[in-house]
Amino acid sequence: MLFGFIGVGAMGGGLARNLIRAGKAVYVFDLNPEAIEKTLAAGSSGKAVDGVSGLSEADVIFTSLPMPENLEDVMLGENGLLASMKTGSTYIDVSTIDPQTARKLSNAAEEKGIQFLACPLGKTPAHAEKAEEPIFAGGTQAVFDSMKPTLEIIGNPVYYLKTVEAACAVKLISNLIGMTNLVVLAEGMRIGEKAGIESKYLLELLADTGAKSMQLDLRGPWIADGDFASRFGLDLTVKDLRLGCEMADAWGNDANTMRAALVYYKQASAEGLGKEDCNSVYKIIK
Repeated sequence: MLFGFIGVGAMGGGLARNLIRAGKAVYVFDLNPEAIEKTLAAGSSGKAVDGVSGLSEADVIFTSLPMPENLEDVMLGENGLLASMKTGSTYIDVSTIDPQTARKLSNAAEEKGIQFLACPLGKTPAHAEKAEEPIFAGGTQAVFDSMKPTLEIIGNPVYYLKTVEAACAVKLISNLIGMTNLVVLAEGMRIGEKAGIESKYLLELLADTGAKSMQLDLRGPWIADGDFASRFGLDLTVKDLRLGCEMADAWGNDANTMRAALVYYKQASAEGLGKEDCNSVYKIIK
């Protein structure tokens, strides 16, 4: 079975390398030569192609791209990859996108006789590298069953959500909650500073209370150490929260607290922090 991978950056690269380490034949394409080089270093079964058209013979194609419009540009239309993929092949998208775009991709694939799964991911690039990335799969049961062994090579655990809309919603809801929690944590740490509590000690105390969260455990220490190196970029956070709030709008939900968090991230981005980790939202909170 020949695999194709479009987008081998922070998240997609780890997944593609897991396939290569498993001895699978993987063709890769990315606009960043360094990302391709890093991926091919994982093993001899990987190969770079000059453009997405070089992936048309693949049996399974993955995409991991930043924005919904990137996926539409690459996959849809007369010149999109779906138009040249083999009938009966499978297209799996692992990007963080809105349910509406996922449905558009799914319908377009079905029209071409191509199987589709939406498979957004649940954690970080470090988890992707170790095949410990939760995968939320949406699509038909038959396609999921046929692709589950492949998905278990690149991530764990693999959850089945039935529809592409539900799979995308889980990821966006996760980011809405997690990134809103991060803003609340940052505000709490600033209040602790005003109270004269050393940040690392405050985190230790909070971990034994109802304030404990993944963001407290993971990004709290980075904030306390002044470490804002990008693990998940702030501009990507703005994108994901925007998509999540738009999803809430489409389904008639308020999501007011999450909208308030998005305002913070937008302000941080406007102040030039977009390339730093999302925890740099702390810098704009006084």
